[in-house]
Amino acid sequence: MTNTAILAASALLLFAYLLDILGRRFRLPSVVLLIVTGLVARHVLDRMGLAFEGIDPIVPIVGTIGLILIVLEGALDLEVSADRARTIAKAGASAVIGVALCTLAFAALFHFALGYAPYLSVLAAIPFAVISSAVAIPSTAGLAVAPREFVIYESSLSDIVGVLVFFAALVSKGNPAAFALELFGGGALSIVVALAASLGLYAIVNKADGHVRFLPMLAGLVCLYAIGKALYLSPLVFVLVAGLVIGNPHLLDRWPRLKRLHSPDYDQTVREFKGVVAELTFATKSLFFLLLGYWTDVAALLEPRAWGIAAACVGFVFASRRLMLRFLRVDDAASLTWIAPRGLITVLLFVTAAETGAFGTFPFGALMLTVLVTSSLVALAHRGRGEQESTLPAPAIDAPGALAPDAHAAGARPPD
Repeated sequence: MTNTAILAASALLLFAYLLDILGRRFRLPSVVLLIVTGLVARHVLDRMGLAFEGIDPIVPIVGTIGLILIVLEGALDLEVSADRARTIAKAGASAVIGVALCTLAFAALFHFALGYAPYLSVLAAIPFAVISSAVAIPSTAGLAVAPREFVIYESSLSDIVGVLVFFAALVSKGNPAAFALELFGGGALSIVVALAASLGLYAIVNKADGHVRFLPMLAGLVCLYAIGKALYLSPLVFVLVAGLVIGNPHLLDRWPRLKRLHSPDYDQTVREFKGVVAELTFATKSLFFLLLGYWTDVAALLEPRAWGIAAACVGFVFASRRLMLRFLRVDDAASLTWIAPRGLITVLLFVTAAETGAFGTFPFGALMLTVLVTSSLVALAHRGRGEQESTLPAPAIDAPGALAPDAHAAGARPPD
């Protein structure tokens, strides 16, 4: 039994890596390939009379760990500087407006189409409104520097905004005053706690020595996430702030006491840490989407009501996004219109909402169809580009100045 489990786990990771290579070759998101593989595997195993037991509790756990790693990886890649203020402002506006518009539209859809009360409609709508950075960031390979940078900021901020709003809505139970208190009060408290914890992690990185350096840091972040969630704070804010602080030491060098902590080997240590996070992110995310595909009932994907809701959601996502990007005057808006995938965070938030027991009649197939279609359509962002441009690696963004406006791609972060 032990040997079989080891063989299965290693085979799944190797297969996931193969799918990632095929996805890059044919411009298909690996997320879609992994989910479809899981769906096919379930059909084949069911025909053979075989089944994996205990999938239900495993999927949310693996997904949560994957979400922490994804946000951390994205935050480590975000360089905060004055010359990026305009891009950050546009990306932040796009993230907030996108989440707000989609939440309102999808809440109205669920209210009238499914008969849910306004509060439950909003709670079900928020997961559908969040862009998945897990899919969006890798899909930008081959785009120009400015559009790619915009997507990195926008999708990471969309994850954070979506989680903040979702948990505020979940805890408030439909009370507007409680919602505002949770959103702004809880968010502010989360930022304060996150900053304090991040300074501690920054000191640890500078003092890290020996063979075991990064596992305690990752364990500490996961612990902070769990504590924040238990206290109904915004746990992903902890991860985001920690990643930004660790990846942007120049922000702390303004204070003499903190500058003295900055060791000569810090940059090399951070590069090694990013490599470890990237490898773990790939493994965790691949396992999650394979299990998610296996976990999904194929019959739910064939339900006509699920197709109707998914079509309405997908249509609104791209129509509203095109108008919003043109309004914000974002570079290469035509390509970026298609980079609005729903993915891991959408599934996790909806599963969390479903644990309330209030969405028994919701067509789960609509969620999976929305994830599959929006993730597949990111391939349209590269339509019309030459073969040479499409094969360029993504620009490196882990060093100051790597995203200079005139720079070409020179090195890529590991694909998701």
